[in-house]
Amino acid sequence: SFDGLFLSNGPGDPTMCAKTVEHVKYVMKHRPDTPIFGICLGNQILALAAGASTYKMRFGNRGMNQPVVDLRTQRCYITAQNHGFAVDQTTLPQHWVPLMVNANDGTNEGIIHSSKPWFSVQFHPEAKGGPTDTDFLFNYFLQFIAEPTASVVTTMPYSLPTLYRKVLVLGSGGLTIGQAGEFDYSGSQAIKALKEAGVMSILINPNIATVQTSAGMADRVYFLPVTPEFVVKVIEREKPDGIFAAFGGQTALNCAVKLYQAGVFEKYNVKVLGTQIDAIMKTEDRDLFSKVVDACGEKIAESSCCDSVPDAVKAAEKIGYPVLVRAAYALGGLGSGFAYNEEDLKKLVNVALVNSPQVIIDKSLKGWKELEYEVVRDKNDNCITVCNMENFDPMGVHTGESIVIAPSQTLSNDEYYRLRQCALKIIRHLGIVGECNIQYAVDPHSSEFRIIEVNARLSRSSALASKATGY
Repeated sequence: SFDGLFLSNGPGDPTMCAKTVEHVKYVMKHRPDTPIFGICLGNQILALAAGASTYKMRFGNRGMNQPVVDLRTQRCYITAQNHGFAVDQTTLPQHWVPLMVNANDGTNEGIIHSSKPWFSVQFHPEAKGGPTDTDFLFNYFLQFIAEPTASVVTTMPYSLPTLYRKVLVLGSGGLTIGQAGEFDYSGSQAIKALKEAGVMSILINPNIATVQTSAGMADRVYFLPVTPEFVVKVIEREKPDGIFAAFGGQTALNCAVKLYQAGVFEKYNVKVLGTQIDAIMKTEDRDLFSKVVDACGEKIAESSCCDSVPDAVKAAEKIGYPVLVRAAYALGGLGSGFAYNEEDLKKLVNVALVNSPQVIIDKSLKGWKELEYEVVRDKNDNCITVCNMENFDPMGVHTGESIVIAPSQTLSNDEYYRLRQCALKIIRHLGIVGECNIQYAVDPHSSEFRIIEVNARLSRSSALASKATGY
């Protein structure tokens, strides 16, 4: 008596397991509602029992970093594999479809029945290469056992990518805090990528002392300020198909938000490439960001958004001193600092409100460890963490005045993966497409952590991660 059949991994040629294949056939014939889940050799045995065939691969797939694409969602997972045989998915009988495919060599990585609770994968989800990316497969199996009624499976057909003829790049601008050399670096990489893709690049950047404005980089350069009025004029003249807003620092980001709010992109039919403006606004507006984090079941420091000095004073009294004063939509933390009393608070808020329409009063986490994760996500929801970094100094010392170490040195393995899992959850919920970073405050004396912020753009940390990892 059993509720489900699990076909485990194993070595060798699956055709040598003839008796096992016959047992699986018997279960499929006489107990069609019993869930079946196979892994590795189990994938090949299930395929043979279904009536498909297998073959010996030339080299086999072995290692911890094999990319596998789920054909239902087009999402890519990094998996662990160790096999020399594969299922020939062209021989799958009626009602069976490929579930996953290897992104490197196109070999089959799983099969599933279109209406029965039978499925299998070629890789090892139990090896936790992600480490938790594919553990949902075990949940599927348990769910089928609890409710043995499988739903119809639909795989996604391949769709050709949208072609862009001309893309406008908002450049790094003048060298100031929040848009310095790191954005010349990232913008140059974006222009190179456009060139490789055969897309014409139009650059707006008033700073002649940059690599991205050099001859041979962008196809056309406008030495104009990165402000809405000048960007609109360039759009009217060049008529681009798309625009990059995440490669020019905070100035470019703020400019793109204003253009979006004014309806410029819709009017001139310009597609924002990468992270969409509404997601950017959620990361920049601390009140909206707090709601996003709360919806994901995570925590930020206790905070309050204010637009006047009296409101800030009330918020600080409620939260309790010391507090951290932060300006929204600001360059590199401009106007931010710690306030230990009302006098300190008023000075900081007055400066912050000059540079930003909104000021945030946060509970002080001074002394906690400060860490960052660099995350890249594509439009198909494939998501990776390029690396993580740890500030040498604790919270209370600005990142720009500290030493940053990549990778982190003081996190346990459990802490590392817990923060990684949180990063992927937040970034996916926001819908960020492209590169971003998420910053954490971690209590050195417990397992508690708080999310500080998400930068939905390239940053100084992004340039460091690129140089440190080669990615």
